[in-house]
Amino acid sequence: MPMTAAALEAELRAAFPDAEIAIDDLAGDGDHYKARISSTAFSGLPRVRQHQLVYAALKGKVGGELHALALETSAPPPKG
Repeated sequence: MPMTAAALEAELRAAFPDAEIAIDDLAGDGDHYKARISSTAFSGLPRVRQHQLVYAALKGKVGGELHALALETSAPPPKG
């Protein structure tokens, strides 16, 4: 059963409560998404580690309920 965009965003928001999150359904089928996530949790981390945190937050759903997920992750710019 595919994962809805709302369910995907809820999972990500639970893991990264301060994040700005944008989800795009790339194929209109609920199986192929692009997520843009900006969170302080990513500060100082290399891109690979940022993506690992996202996959860990999704608890094995990528490759199952969620067939494909393209990621754009970043930390927000420092304030001041």
